[in-house]
Amino acid sequence: MNATSPRVELTPDAADLVRRLREAHGPLMFHQSGGCCDGSAPMCYPAGEFRTGDSDVLLAELEVDGVAEPVTFWMSKSQFDVWSHTRLIVDVVAGRGSGFSLEAPEGVRFLIRSRLVDAQ
Repeated sequence: MNATSPRVELTPDAADLVRRLREAHGPLMFHQSGGCCDGSAPMCYPAGEFRTGDSDVLLAELEVDGVAEPVTFWMSKSQFDVWSHTRLIVDVVAGRGSGFSLEAPEGVRFLIRSRLVDAQ
């Protein structure tokens, strides 16, 4: 990944939702696990509510205009092994995702879009 390409970025719609969730819930974090269904979608939690450990990789500390602190983005190592040559773009789509992610009551869900990037 070249130094000018962020590993993770937010679409404008995702950044707007992050600002609203931050206002309602305080500092935030994302975690993306492997697996099927909602397990493959980024989950948004209050910062520190999802316990990370040796099986997780910190991919980014996202700076969001209007949010005082960075929003961390974690991924399970097994998922990272598969997606290590991609740029992850966090977007928002209509529809209900997992009940554990903070955006679920909003009638929307976070979604990952990805782009291959140079492996250098």
